[in-house]
Amino acid sequence: MPRSRSRSSANRIRQLARALLTALIGAAALLTGSGSPAAAARAGSGVASTQLLAVLLTPHNVRSELGNPTTRVDTIRAYRPITDQATVLPVVGSATTANGVRWLRVMLPGRPNGRRGWIEQRGTKPAETSWHVVVHTASRRVFVYRLGRLVMSFSAVVGKPSTPTPKGSFFVEESVRMPAGSPGAPFALALSARSDVLRQFEGGSGQIAIHGVLNLGGTPGTAVSHGCVRLPTGALRWLVMHVSAGAPVTITS
Repeated sequence: MPRSRSRSSANRIRQLARALLTALIGAAALLTGSGSPAAAARAGSGVASTQLLAVLLTPHNVRSELGNPTTRVDTIRAYRPITDQATVLPVVGSATTANGVRWLRVMLPGRPNGRRGWIEQRGTKPAETSWHVVVHTASRRVFVYRLGRLVMSFSAVVGKPSTPTPKGSFFVEESVRMPAGSPGAPFALALSARSDVLRQFEGGSGQIAIHGVLNLGGTPGTAVSHGCVRLPTGALRWLVMHVSAGAPVTITS
């Protein structure tokens, strides 16, 4: 057989082996990493295939209602406070007022949990994500969906009974790379959720995050945190590589 042909056959064999290995890893993650199939089905019910996002280019005034200029709720910054990354908000509706102004109804970070409001479309850039994270506190697992399909799940540490992980519809505010010696390293996905119990924690606002176990400990599958969700380092690295600001995060029991 000519050498070039032999080399081509070897390349095809390697490609096939890689594809097979990828498929096996994915199957193993679903079969052995997803916990109860019933829990996965409950966690993933209603997960949309994609989520529209608005990337803020300028600060925006937020209104609770359209057509009433006195209903300003807040002003939201164009950049997030920890990393200075652009503010990215999930879009849950849109409307055009009589004066021709286009408005977006968006999910908002901070208290009270689950709040929403209207911002002008002007000064934003459209985006989209196909990722959705579901935290199932009863099974103490994190399920990750892409295009509405379960692709990975991980055993996690969730909030203890006295400081439970808050339930509701949230999103990733920003992705933070943490110093090696800090609690929860090496990464944190800071969420729009805030603790229902702690108004402040470690000098912060009681913000909930999905972060690591380094310098904190905690065995995946237990409920011992102050409300945050802790993942082993390998699982967290995978999550941070795929999920970014604006991605929806549903926390359910």
